[in-house]
This record gives sequence, C-alpha cells and structure tokens, in this order.
Amino acid sequence: MWYLCVFYHRLLDYRKPEVESLADLFGAFGDKQSADFRTQNRVLEWRLPKHHHPDSPFHFVNLPSEDVARNVANRSILVKGIYELWGEGSSYEELEEAVKVYPDERKLPYLASERTFKITVDSFGKVMSLQEQNERIRGLSYIPFKGRVNLKGPDHNFWLMETDDSATNNGLPPVMGRRIFFGREVGGADRKLIPTYQLKSRTYLGPTAMDAEMAFLMANQAQAAPGKLVYDPFVGTGSILVSAAHFGAMTMGADIDIRVVRDGRGPDCNVWSNFKQYGLPIPIALLRADNNLPPWRPGLKEVFDAIICDPPYGVRAGGRKSGGRKLLKGVVGPYTVPDDKRADHIPSTASYSLVECVHDLLDLAAKMLVMGGRLVFFYPVLREDDSVEDHFPEHPCFKLVATSEQILSSRYSRVLLTMVKTSVYTEELALAATIKHLEFKENHVKWLEDGNLHSSVFSPADVESGDSKVNKESKPKYRGKYV
Repeated sequence: MWYLCVFYHRLLDYRKPEVESLADLFGAFGDKQSADFRTQNRVLEWRLPKHHHPDSPFHFVNLPSEDVARNVANRSILVKGIYELWGEGSSYEELEEAVKVYPDERKLPYLASERTFKITVDSFGKVMSLQEQNERIRGLSYIPFKGRVNLKGPDHNFWLMETDDSATNNGLPPVMGRRIFFGREVGGADRKLIPTYQLKSRTYLGPTAMDAEMAFLMANQAQAAPGKLVYDPFVGTGSILVSAAHFGAMTMGADIDIRVVRDGRGPDCNVWSNFKQYGLPIPIALLRADNNLPPWRPGLKEVFDAIICDPPYGVRAGGRKSGGRKLLKGVVGPYTVPDDKRADHIPSTASYSLVECVHDLLDLAAKMLVMGGRLVFFYPVLREDDSVEDHFPEHPCFKLVATSEQILSSRYSRVLLTMVKTSVYTEELALAATIKHLEFKENHVKWLEDGNLHSSVFSPADVESGDSKVNKESKPKYRGKYV
C-alpha cells in the first residue's frame, strides 16, 4: 500500500537509505535466509507528489502493511511521520473532492463516535498563524467526525499539510508547486531522542565522539535490535555503541589505546559511565585490540550481527597500529613485556593508513559477521572527482546496499557505506579480496596514501610572500595527541 512519508528537511542523502534499512529490519522484504537473498533487490518503491523536487520532504513509499509503516516511522530518526493519505490537491477544492471519493470502508472506522481524534495543521515553505490554522480545520467540516476532540492523547491523529508555491520566492526549488495533503498518522518519530543523547550532556567525550543523531542513523543502517550483537573496532568513548544499546542490541568494542577503554578520566568518567548515564546495558566487553592484529582465536567466525564504526581518517585522529618504527623496520626483534611492567605498559604504535585500515576492517567483517550481517562505516572521498564510486572499497563477501554523503568542506566529504554480507568467508575469497585491495590502492586512492587528505580538509590562509613570519605559520596546525 502507498503511504505518504514526510521527512525532516535535513541530511537529505540519508533519508531513503534509513527507511529502507528499517523496512528490511521489520520484514518488508521477506526472510533474509531465503535462497534468493544474494540476488534480491531489497529496495522500496518511491514516487514524488506532483510538482515536487527530489529534495522535497514529501515522498510516497510503497510498504507491505501498516504495521511495517508504523514500526519504521516510530524508529526512524529522519522521518517526521508516515500517513495513510485520504486526499491531496493543489487547492482546498481539489482536496475536498479527493477526500470525499476516498473509500468509506477505509475512513469510517476512524470517525466513529467512540473514537477521539486530533487535527494538526503543518506547512512547508511558509508560516501559518494560529488563526489560519483554525480556519483550515473548520474548512474540513465535510468530513463526518463523530468522536470527541482530544488534544493530549487522541486515538487518531489527522494531519493537514500544505506546501507553499515557489513563485512566492521563499527559497523552494523552482519546480515546487502548492500541494495540500490530508491523512491519518500511522506513526511518527520520537525527536526527544536527540536532545536526550546530545553530546553536550554526555559524561565522557573524546575528540572524535560521534554526533548523537548520526550515531542513531548508523545504528538504524546496521539494524541494531534486541538479541543482536554489535561490535565497534574503533570504540573510542563509545558514542556509536550507546545508540545501538538504546535499540536493545548487545554491544562490544575495542580500541588500540588502552587508556581509553580501561581508564577514561576516572572511575566516574569513562566509557562505562556513558552507558550508566542513560540506564543502558553496559557492553559485554571492551578490549584493547588492534584492527591490524585482531585478537580472535583461529577458526572463530560469524560472531557479530553488525559492525558499526568510524575509522580514523588522519584528520581529527590519526590511525595507529601495533609496532614502533624500529620494530616495523626489522631493526629489533619482538620483545616481551617484563612482569613488573605489565599493569601499566602501553604498547608502542606506528602510523596506520586509512586504506590499510579499511582493508583490515573488511577482512574482519567478512570473517566475523553472520550471513546477512551489516557493516556500516564512514569513508572519505574527494568531491571534485567525477567518479566518486570508484573510491569505495569492495570485498567479494559483501554487497553495497546504501551510500549516504555528508559534505564536510568544499573539496571533501565522507560517505556512510552500508554493506551486507552475502557470501561465506573462504581463503579463496580472502585472496580475491587482497588482489582487489591492491588494485584499489594502486589505481584509486593515491591521494589518501600521499597524505593529501589533510590538504583537502584544511586550506592554509592566503598570505603575502613578503612576510616570512606569516609564511612559516601558513601551514595548518593539528591539535590532538593522536595526530
């Protein structure tokens, strides 16, 4: 059945992927364990209202049932509401005609005398006064409401939504035409979630803590849910795992810096305290582990239902792996930590390029994710490149199902990649993945290996060549102990 899906007008590139991931989670595409899982096209049908731009917050989506629609709307971060549309038109006369011809068997159960209701008036591209809203509501007298009005807890909430015409020079896209919608709310998002988890009230924060809204979007892309185990190999202060735990998932994290996962800033200011702050189940484990040298025993496979992470780009935090410079160059052999220094020993680390880091991440996910499990992570790209998709890493065990771009500067953006595991990990596929990685590294991401990511994010200010002191200061400075 077709429903009207109304989005919040932000993070436009993330809207449809989130809805499709949640629809998949709530069974819109059938059983994931079916034989055709690898080839099934798990996307929804979408269409735009008449005279609407693709960036419009109004979209029609085809969902298999009202239960799926309600579950998607109630869980989503970017969906304002999903509605059973009773009528639409470019004027209130057209709207009245459309509502009157909508089947009575669909309308009358929600207009009965024993039902309470509320009508909400909303607009996009214009502001309506309270007097105008009341006039719009009185104009719906042709709808035979028999129940009582209840503004606080109605049985049914009806919405009258109106978009402005772009001819009024209100900043809307030039193709936007006036459209009026009336329908019954099936489900709506809980926007109190974001203020509750906002970073400024978080007990323990680091330089790379993920924004609460983005962390919840990543958890939705990964389909975090009760009974699932979610892993973050770059856990930091645990922002991503907090969002997964909110949705009922069991969580587990790792970080190469033992001071982060073990100590934090004290007994009441650490990763664990972030979970206690919101009354969430604490992670089942936090490991000091290296993404380049994973700690899992040989033969261990298919443990996690999802892996969600934000790999280090070398901008706010540089990637690190085990091994000092001399150790990596073979000047000295492996060493054993003396027993009297084990409690406070911090292993030496070396630089860890993003390309190598992502390759290790894909290999880890191929081994440790269950079939149908999801890998969700951010990856940086240069916006000036015409073929951005060529920069996305690949692996024969995975199918890329969603990409959502977030612009960070004039030259640089990061893309949230969502991959689904569709093949069992084998040594043959591991070898094929290594060959694909070497080709990818050689042909597409030299700018990352050459250290150009910093210059694509930070541009030194224009200075006059005559001032030598200013010239020395023109190189961008980076703060933080990991850079």
